[in-house]
Amino acid sequence: MNQTSSIIPKRFRSKLRDLSPVFRQVLAATISLAFALSSVMPLLVPATAQAAPMPAPPQNAPSSAGGCALNSARGEIKHVIYIQFDNVHFTRDNPTVPSDLEQMPHLLNFFVNNGTLSTNHHTPLIAHTADDIITSLTGVYGERHGQPVANSYNYFNPKASDGLGSTFTSSFTYWTDLVDPVADPTFSLLTADGKNAPAPWVPFTRAGCNFGAVSIANMEMENTNSDLKTVFANDPTELALALADKNAAADFEGIAIHCASGNALCSSQHHGEPDVLPQEPNGYSGFNALFGHKFVAPVISPNGPFLDLNGKPLNGFPGFGGISAYQALAYTAAMQENGVPVTYSYISDAHDSHSAPFRAFGPGEAGYVAQLAAYDDAFNKFFTRLENDGITPDNTLCILTADENDHFAGGPPTNPGCDGVNIPCTYTPGTVGPNTVGELLSNIQSLLGKEDPSLNFTNTPFDIHFDMAPVFYISGQPARDSAIARQFERDTSKLTLVNPRTGNTDTLTRFLADPVELKLLHMITDDPLRTPTYVMFGDPDYFFQTFGPDVVVNPGFAWNHGGVSPDINVTYLALAGPGVKNKGVDDDVWSDHTDIRPTMLALVGLKDDYQSQGRVLAEDLHHWALPDGVEDNRGEFVELARAYKRINAPVGELGLASLKISTKALAGDDATYANLENQLSFITSLRNHLADEMLERLTDAEFHGKRISKEEGRELVRESQALADYVNWLAAH
Repeated sequence: MNQTSSIIPKRFRSKLRDLSPVFRQVLAATISLAFALSSVMPLLVPATAQAAPMPAPPQNAPSSAGGCALNSARGEIKHVIYIQFDNVHFTRDNPTVPSDLEQMPHLLNFFVNNGTLSTNHHTPLIAHTADDIITSLTGVYGERHGQPVANSYNYFNPKASDGLGSTFTSSFTYWTDLVDPVADPTFSLLTADGKNAPAPWVPFTRAGCNFGAVSIANMEMENTNSDLKTVFANDPTELALALADKNAAADFEGIAIHCASGNALCSSQHHGEPDVLPQEPNGYSGFNALFGHKFVAPVISPNGPFLDLNGKPLNGFPGFGGISAYQALAYTAAMQENGVPVTYSYISDAHDSHSAPFRAFGPGEAGYVAQLAAYDDAFNKFFTRLENDGITPDNTLCILTADENDHFAGGPPTNPGCDGVNIPCTYTPGTVGPNTVGELLSNIQSLLGKEDPSLNFTNTPFDIHFDMAPVFYISGQPARDSAIARQFERDTSKLTLVNPRTGNTDTLTRFLADPVELKLLHMITDDPLRTPTYVMFGDPDYFFQTFGPDVVVNPGFAWNHGGVSPDINVTYLALAGPGVKNKGVDDDVWSDHTDIRPTMLALVGLKDDYQSQGRVLAEDLHHWALPDGVEDNRGEFVELARAYKRINAPVGELGLASLKISTKALAGDDATYANLENQLSFITSLRNHLADEMLERLTDAEFHGKRISKEEGRELVRESQALADYVNWLAAH
């Protein structure tokens, strides 16, 4: 027996015999080195091949006279309504209190009775609003849209003048906005090769369909400074008026219509502006857009003032944080009724008070229940209004999902057994007691200093993105394996606190990941300014900052997200409309946010001019609605697709196992660190090579009409299973 086979566990040797020769050799080498515990491992795997781009649709869209040319299997889909909640849950946060969707029966029953509501749907990482929504919109992970590590990422910029050399920038900007025209003139939404990420509305407008955006991330203006300058760059008169507008946020933020080429809705008469996408693949010219309530409201409410679903005049955009279902759904319905057949809308959460005093609610609290009842009433009015307009599941593809599921960071109610609806749940106000509502606000700089007094924050300052999953940036951008980075990581792994609510000693760090692991999890681009030193995935009850007391209950916020926890990373996806099976509530199909885009495009008969990182959810669609390449060999497609998600999704089986390995590496001594980091680098290269090959076969079936051969598909599945099994084994040992 040769040396390689002698150090491979017996159960893995049999798996290796079934693999292709090249993959077998590479995987055998990986496993051998795992047991050799060497501190240095050359990365011998060639660079991952880039998937071939999909054939481009024609640059010029059909004229408005041609109408909206969706191309669904039987020609039945005439409208698309996409709705994304901020933290509205299907699962219960308290077992005796009905969940958010249970308290909105008009919404829940619409999808249960007309389609499929999958409860086995997942977020990317970090599970933040911006990254989650943009991943849902684009079908690609953060590594390919540049928003991977935080809601508002802070990254090192040597041109910045603050003490750390870091720049703080919001990820909530218009699609073509730059990070900073001077300090960092790169696009906020950035592809891996440094270009502006392709825009989600393009396939629709090229097909002659007007596309509406309601409060949803980055597809309309999100600030009254850089976004105004970006959108009105070619219209100095309008820019000057907008910058001088005292109500600019209400007039210009949050609402937009991207029009088909030549469509009168976005003409200069209606203040249409050029829809400029300077780096869109295969070009994008001759398209206009309307931006803001000021210009959108007159064309979607031509016969009088724009009203919300309660009949109240809405004189401007109400804001991203507080936009209610009555308001968001009124914009959506009015667009659908007035020549905008594709709409993407966002609705804010219901578990924070939308009126003064602004604070967080606990599950079943009276204010929380009242807001959910209002949301349900809004959906009842919305569906009734659309039905009266002839917009129904018979001709409309409806999609509902939520970004990260917030974790409730609070104690139990003072009246256990309350159900919220009949018996309101009550909690102790303030910051003291086991029944308080509020995250545990913690000063991580103080905790690190007490854990390791040798850390000198004057000589080596650092900063974090304030979050339950803080992203660390050490001044000077030290190498990931530098002594100072390793010291910070080991100290972070040891942090504990006495929980002021329970009296228990909590371990604060769940997982750790540096750039090696972040690449495996599809979380960072190759832009060094956006590359953190490391990320700490913390206890979800805690929120970390760099000032204040070591720990205190913060009653202003009680719903945390960002980390690695099932109640955060598992959400839902609901589909209804022509081609979608009526399966009701279903947990059979594992999916994540990247799968929404290809599934939607396959149903409406369109395609992007880039390759997504998701797959069509064929199990939820009727045979007749499947693309030819999928329908011809559905069994092989599904088997390959499920294996692909197992190894490629950030919170899939391989991703979660790799986080255990990464945490052991960063918390360990230098020899353990070097060995396990090399393992992870090698695993990432293998995974990328295999996943790219699998994705190419899936995409060919979905959008190019090429069936997956049984032999090739099963070989790829076997190889992926062996890799996943090995990573699980390594995580366990």
